[in-house]
Amino acid sequence: MAYQLQEINRRIDQDVKGFLEECDALYTKRVNDAADAIVANLKNSPIVLLSGPSGSGKTTTALKIEEVLDNRGIETHTISMDNYFKTLDPKTAPRTKEGMVDYESPLCMDMDLLIDHFNKLSRGEPILIPRFEFARQMRNDSLGTPLRLGKNQVAIFEGIHALNDDCAGRHPQAMCMYISARSNVLEGRELRFKGTWMRLTRRAVRDYNFRGTGVAETMDMWANVRRGEKLYISPFKGRANFIFDSSLPYEVSVMKNYAMPLLQAVPQENVRRRELLDLIKGFEPFHPIDPDLVAPNSLIREFIGGGTYQY
Repeated sequence: MAYQLQEINRRIDQDVKGFLEECDALYTKRVNDAADAIVANLKNSPIVLLSGPSGSGKTTTALKIEEVLDNRGIETHTISMDNYFKTLDPKTAPRTKEGMVDYESPLCMDMDLLIDHFNKLSRGEPILIPRFEFARQMRNDSLGTPLRLGKNQVAIFEGIHALNDDCAGRHPQAMCMYISARSNVLEGRELRFKGTWMRLTRRAVRDYNFRGTGVAETMDMWANVRRGEKLYISPFKGRANFIFDSSLPYEVSVMKNYAMPLLQAVPQENVRRRELLDLIKGFEPFHPIDPDLVAPNSLIREFIGGGTYQY
């Protein structure tokens, strides 16, 4: 699917509030369709595996699906697979070809524990969801959260490796979902803004706003993130029973308010200056949208803040 730049700008100029509402309604329909698929599979497994690359909006989408299912009387628990990271031993940790610890690798995940938990939850047995402390780079099971699924209860496990062979492949009964910002913006047939730029922008704005990370640092990490996606995420999206496009036609026009000042402030001597200039050029033809017009429950509030969901 692709959006047309001329149509986006026309809608912004004519009725920006109506445009935002229409886009949010389409996203809500996708969420409801995903909930329908989960309900249909509940007879096979209460486990939902939600995967997608960085900046895809996995967390908000999982929370929105949870909200819909809860309203249907299906109690839902969203669990970040990040808590199943292993406490890594530097001697045995997976590494990139440059010799750095490969945090994108599925070998960093305790897949055996995940599968054990999937099976126990499916049988109605209790588990203790671990807690990974990123500040100390270690798993602390003493801070774990107990969980037991009863009738009409669902557990959504969201993470980049959810559809990996060692995860979904070992629990084939689960409902498998893949999410990404998949739509480009065209002007006629000419590409103006890539879907991958949407995800990079989401991550850069979020990292700056909430993680104290500058755009230059995010750009440096992005190459390794993209390498990990191509190796560990994209090859398994064919396993998905449901594919979710998380792009919003209005988001580039909103993100322009945040991204342009950050991108323009990166020093000219930065090694990724050319990529930054391409991204700046991509934003230029979009008419801006005041972020205050964005609904508190919008997906992109995950990245710009001011939303209703707790992350």
